[in-house]
Amino acid sequence: MGSATEAFVAHRNLLFTVAYEMLGSAADAEDVLQETWLRWVDVDLTTVREERAYLVRIVTRQALDRLRALGRRKESYVGPWLPEPLLTAPDVAEDVELAESVSMAMLLVLETLQPTERAVFVLREVFDLDYDEIAGAVDKSPAAVRQIAYRARAHVAARRPRGIASPAETRAALQAFQRAVETGELQSLLDVLAPDVVALSDGGGVRHALLRPVVGIDNVTRLLAVGWWKRDAERSTELVQINGGPGLLVRVNGEIDGVVAVRVENGYITGAYHVRNPEKLSRVERETAVSR
Repeated sequence: MGSATEAFVAHRNLLFTVAYEMLGSAADAEDVLQETWLRWVDVDLTTVREERAYLVRIVTRQALDRLRALGRRKESYVGPWLPEPLLTAPDVAEDVELAESVSMAMLLVLETLQPTERAVFVLREVFDLDYDEIAGAVDKSPAAVRQIAYRARAHVAARRPRGIASPAETRAALQAFQRAVETGELQSLLDVLAPDVVALSDGGGVRHALLRPVVGIDNVTRLLAVGWWKRDAERSTELVQINGGPGLLVRVNGEIDGVVAVRVENGYITGAYHVRNPEKLSRVERETAVSR
């Protein structure tokens, strides 16, 4: 039991990151880790050649099961579904590939993949597992995994942000957003909104939020002008590290009310993501460790 515990603890952050990138939900990722642990302690460790690969295989299989169930839950979700935001350590941004892989923009791209495609993409492109290891995790042949990886890579390439924005670019865009929220002054925000910007908000049917995407600079600006943000309350905003990059934490009357993340391409905001569902905000009060 001691050896099993040590191995699990040593790889826990990696296992969480695999599950989170597959699910977009920290709560579901934690459940998957619990299920992985219960299976891991029953394994005869003398038969395990590589503990990391074995654990990744368990967590991937559990995450695939959860991902299929999560898809059914999303069908009845009220309004747009956004990934659960994480408060991450500043050093996550130093690993550019990891930071991009956990970003809100990339997680939304991964949502467009089928479950097995998502698993293969995450394991291959983010964690650099070989095809044989991935085959064991998704119950496919290595040849089939290569084909799935090729399709998934092409699918993501067509939808991922065009060029990874630097933290400084994203921070500057968010500061314009911050001024708009705090002062109602929209000009600086207009200067950084792309013509085809898309705004999404997730209240989960519990908090007031957009029930459908708002598209285009005129519509998004009008939304902000008429009070996307809660009125008649004391608002404060804080720039923090969300999902590996700059994000905006919004408080109303001192309580956490939401998180804003943005997708920045060529210096302009092309996506604005506002998470208000209270069930998705617990991870922005303390740092969550992610790793590769």
